[in-house]
Amino acid sequence: MVFTLVTGCQETFPPAPQRVREPAVAGLFYPKDPAVLSQTLDTLLANAAPQTLDGELRALICPHAGYQFSGPIAATAFRLLPGHPYQTVVLLAVSHYAAFAGASVANATVYRTPLGDVPVAPLARELAQARPFVLEPQVALRRPDWASQASHPLPPAGTDTPETWEHSGEVEVPFLQKTLKNFTLVPVVTGDVDPAQLAQILAARWNEKMLIVASTDLSHYHPYADAQARDRVTVNAIANLDIDQMIAAGDACGKTPVLTLMHLAKLKGWHAKLLDYRNSGDTAGGKDGVVGYGAIAFYSPTPRQFTAAERRQLIGFARQALQSAVTRSPIVEPNPESLPPKFKEPTGCFVTLTKQGQLRGCIGHITPQEALAKAITDNAQSAALHDGRFLPVQPGELDQLEIEISVLTVPEPLPFSSPEDLLNKLQPHRDGVVLRMGNHGATYLPQVWAQLPDKVAFLNSLAQKAGCAAADWRKPGTQVHIYHVESFHESETD
Repeated sequence: MVFTLVTGCQETFPPAPQRVREPAVAGLFYPKDPAVLSQTLDTLLANAAPQTLDGELRALICPHAGYQFSGPIAATAFRLLPGHPYQTVVLLAVSHYAAFAGASVANATVYRTPLGDVPVAPLARELAQARPFVLEPQVALRRPDWASQASHPLPPAGTDTPETWEHSGEVEVPFLQKTLKNFTLVPVVTGDVDPAQLAQILAARWNEKMLIVASTDLSHYHPYADAQARDRVTVNAIANLDIDQMIAAGDACGKTPVLTLMHLAKLKGWHAKLLDYRNSGDTAGGKDGVVGYGAIAFYSPTPRQFTAAERRQLIGFARQALQSAVTRSPIVEPNPESLPPKFKEPTGCFVTLTKQGQLRGCIGHITPQEALAKAITDNAQSAALHDGRFLPVQPGELDQLEIEISVLTVPEPLPFSSPEDLLNKLQPHRDGVVLRMGNHGATYLPQVWAQLPDKVAFLNSLAQKAGCAAADWRKPGTQVHIYHVESFHESETD
C-alpha cells in the first residue's frame, strides 16, 4: 500500500540556470571599466549631431569598429533612441570568424556587457525554430589574434559558436543600454543565408515596440578618396532601397544584415535617411587605408499634406519675404487667386531660421490665425527681425540662412492625472507640446526632442521658457496641449 502525504505546501523547484553571453571584446573595442565605458558613451552621445526624421523610427544601420574609430558615427544613430518605447531590439550582426549556414540566434538567457545584463527576449527562441534561423550552432572558426586578450577565459577547443568572438553585435549593446531604459534583446549573427528569407520571417513578427539594428562597416583599407567613392555607392543604394545595386556593388562587411533590413523596409513601406558618414581617416586614423562607417535610419513616413512642388512654393514665399524684410525692400504678398485651396486655409505654422546649424530665429502661430501662405510670409519676416533672442538678421547673412517651415495640426488637450501619467503619455519626436501654468505658457516644436530627448528635461526646459521654475509643470492646474507637424527644410526642396 502506498500512502501520499498531503501537506498543503506548494512544491518549489530551483530556478533554471542562466546562460550568459559573456563580453568578448570589452577592453579591446570599447572600455572594460564600467565607469569609463559609461563616460565614453555619454561623451559620444553628447557630441553627436541631433537628427530628425519625417516619421516614426523603425530601424538603424550602425558601424561596429572600435569606439575611437566608429563610435562618433554610431552615436549619431543611437542618439535618436531616448524616449522611444521599444521593448525588443533585434540585433543583426555579421560573422567575421565563423563559416556556417543560416542565421545564428544566441543560446543565452542574458547578454552581458560591463554596464550589466540585458535579458534575451523570448522571441529569440521563437525565431530559432523558424529556418533559416538556427540556435547558436557549434562551429569551427578562426580565432582572432586578440582572442587571448578577451575578457572571458578561452573556451575549450570545439565549443566555439558564432557568438564566441564576434564583435559586430556586441559593440552596439552598450549604446542600447545607454539610450533605452528597459528592453530585451534578440542577438543574431548571420552566416551564409538568404536575406529575403530572414526579412519575411521578421516581417511576420514585427510590431511597433520592436527596433531592428543592423551592424556593418563599409569599405575596408582603401585610400581615403577611393573609400569615399566606394562608400557613396553603398550609402546611395541603401538610402534608395536599391537592393540590386547593393548586391552588385555594395561594399560592406555586414551586407547580409543590411540587405535583410532593406528587404524588410520594402515589405513595410519604410524609408531610409543617411544620418552620418565618415571613415577612420576622419576620426582616429591615417588616410592611406581607411574603413568606412555609416549611420542610417529607417522610418515609416508621416503622411504628407504637401507635395514636393507645394513645399518648394511655400519655401519660396518664405525666402522672398525674408529677402524683402532684411533688405528693406517692398514685400510682395502671394496672390490669393493663384493659390491652391490648402494655402488659403487658416493654419498654424512656424518659420525657423538656422545659420551653420545654429538657431538664428523662430517665430510662429500655434493656432490657426490666417491663411497658410500669409502666415508663412509674416512669420519669415518676424523670425528675421523680431525674435527677441537675437539681433535682426543682416543682409550679409541671407546666403547663410537655412529656412525650415513647420505646419501644425490644431493643438488638442492631453488629459493626465499626475506628472507621472503625463510623462507616460508624451511621445518624444512626435508631439509638439504647449505647456500652460496659470498665466504662463510656452511651446516646443517636436524637433526640440532631438536636443532634449529626456521627457523630464524637456518639460523642465519648457517650463523655464514660459518664465516659471523648472519643476512647476508638476504643480496642480498645469494644462498640456499637443500637436503634430509636417516640417521641411529649404535644402530638401532644392
